[in-house]
Amino acid sequence: MYLNFSATQTVALDVPTQPTPIQHYLRQPKRLVYALTDPSRVEFLGENSFRLKMRPLNFLMVSLQPVVDLEVKTRADGRLTLRSLDCEIRGVDYINRRFRLDLAGHLRPQKTEQGIRLIGLADLRVGVDMPPPLSLTPMPILEATGNGLLKSVLLTIKQRLMNQLIFDYKSWAQEAEGIPLEDGNFPMAEPLYLGS
Repeated sequence: MYLNFSATQTVALDVPTQPTPIQHYLRQPKRLVYALTDPSRVEFLGENSFRLKMRPLNFLMVSLQPVVDLEVKTRADGRLTLRSLDCEIRGVDYINRRFRLDLAGHLRPQKTEQGIRLIGLADLRVGVDMPPPLSLTPMPILEATGNGLLKSVLLTIKQRLMNQLIFDYKSWAQEAEGIPLEDGNFPMAEPLYLGS
């Protein structure tokens, strides 16, 4: 039984004014990826490509660990785009051979009367041929569980993006201007853990 699941998440985030504009920060995909994830779970593949090993996800009776190759590109105007290049599911070989993941998203700065707001959208789609034990589960339960899992993944990413991106941007902007914190140290962002 082949099923498709999908989820979409939007984000609108007001950016505090800093001496160095957010557009400059957004042109650094490597810094963004490492700021928003646990660096031990990210492998830099070169240029704009990264391999992200997510924490295991539980789908009904099955534990899955997605490993996703991502391409993160930026443009001069600060627009950032993200798309999946490949995905491997570790833990269940049957599902890995019958699994497709498509992730696409963007984040762009937009001028408002108050300053700059980041506007973003992420779209996640998964197609999978259910293994025999799960294929006996009623389809409405499978669909509700799968769509709910994707929504929770995107919501977690959104919450961490909203919390961590601004924190890291402010740290980066202060570093760029040579402004130390009160204790004399430069601010460091705490890593966040996608898929936990």
